[in-house]
Amino acid sequence: MDTPQVTVPPCAPSPVPGSDTSSPGVIHINFRHAAGFTVIGNHLAQHRGLSLTAIGLAAHIQSLPAGTRIGIKRLAERFPESETRIAAALRELEAHGYLHRSRVRLTDGRIVTRTVSYNQPGATAHPITTPRPRTAPGKPAPRPAPTPPPAPAPAPASPTPAPAPHPVPALAAPPAPASQPQPTPAARTTPPPPLPQPQEFTPELQRAATALLADLRRHAPGLTLSESDIAALASGVATWLERDAHPDAIRHALTTDLPNPLKPPARLLRHRITTLLPPPLPGTADLTPPRRKVVVIPLQNCDTCDRAFRAPTPGHCRACRTEQAAPHRAA
Repeated sequence: MDTPQVTVPPCAPSPVPGSDTSSPGVIHINFRHAAGFTVIGNHLAQHRGLSLTAIGLAAHIQSLPAGTRIGIKRLAERFPESETRIAAALRELEAHGYLHRSRVRLTDGRIVTRTVSYNQPGATAHPITTPRPRTAPGKPAPRPAPTPPPAPAPAPASPTPAPAPHPVPALAAPPAPASQPQPTPAARTTPPPPLPQPQEFTPELQRAATALLADLRRHAPGLTLSESDIAALASGVATWLERDAHPDAIRHALTTDLPNPLKPPARLLRHRITTLLPPPLPGTADLTPPRRKVVVIPLQNCDTCDRAFRAPTPGHCRACRTEQAAPHRAA
């Protein structure tokens, strides 16, 4: 009877306080924060269109105090992710309205990037209301004192009849000036500039331009274009490719600093393709500096001593001209 029962199972671990052993999912143990916390909405924490890197980066940015610099290099020094991954996460947040980056010129001439963080995109700001003071329990709120009714105005005294004035001839009033109609501002009738066209729209250029336009939604979901929009904008992108513009440079020019919200993506891309079109690359002859033209003065033989000297026209050398001028000076 003293032999221990080795087949008895050990005691089960005590349950975690507040846990529900019937549920196999996550168990929350929450404590109320008194200081040093940031409120994050579920629309961000449970966003289905953002990556985990973008969600974590948005939470980090919202926890920073105002005025903190959050450039890509600073974030790469702070976190183990690379600059490429951080830049892609920032583009995701811009596309979904959680960030807005713009280039601003300062008073000293420097151009900096201004970043605006939105903890709830698309929400309108509400005025801050002042809460009403609470009264102690058991005591009724003080009622405002009744306003006494206004006293009746005294009856006006009967006026003393004044002597009748002498009749004064009435003067004719000047006619009122006729109101002139205000000029209506003319509506803008200037058509937008035409889309650039390549010199030779080859099938290879058309295929590359179409693929580049269709791939823009991978980098900016707001730039999702229809097939008709891609066919209309393909000639403009083909002009960029014809002028030896790199596809990465074209993609950067079309997806950087997008407005929020982005309603007509095709119109925005048409404007950027037209206004940001680079000039053709110069040739080798254009990059060579011009040579200085050297003027060679020909050789002449002196008519007197037959000595060679340089002069534009035939004549006498300097020594002969000096000897011929000496008798005239002596005289």
